[in-house]
Amino acid sequence: FLEISPEGKVPVVKFDDKWVADSDVIVGIIEDKFPEPSLKTPPEFAHVGSKILGTFIPFLKSKDANNGSEQDLVNELKALDEHLKGHGPFIAGEKITAVDLGLGPKLYHLEITLGHFKKWTVPESLTYVHNYMKSIFGRESFVKTKVAKEHVIEGWAPKVNA
Repeated sequence: FLEISPEGKVPVVKFDDKWVADSDVIVGIIEDKFPEPSLKTPPEFAHVGSKILGTFIPFLKSKDANNGSEQDLVNELKALDEHLKGHGPFIAGEKITAVDLGLGPKLYHLEITLGHFKKWTVPESLTYVHNYMKSIFGRESFVKTKVAKEHVIEGWAPKVNA
């Protein structure tokens, strides 16, 4: 694996005998090869939800319940909820785009990992986020390619115990 992706990055896809290990580049190539349906995210929505992973990890690793990391995550999820309320059901409206395909797996990992290690769930008051997650997680493409929950937990365990 490290021969085709020296930095250990995933996803990795082979296009025309060349391995590509950058999500954004992969989406661009797919868009060029298969323009319909388009997965392009309008530029104004490209960064929606982009801080969620950066707040999820500190909360997951946190040993101090009062350090603010949980609130940071909740604030990012509230911002996503507000965005979806005004623009949903997906980040850019009615059509799923690349940003959704990137955010969906992060939310899946968040839900499983925080549920397992922290007994934490996304607040019920964030109904648009819950509906979004249900919609993404229910897509046939997601169901067929998602990682098993036990593997998600196993993969995050070293970060929790670090």
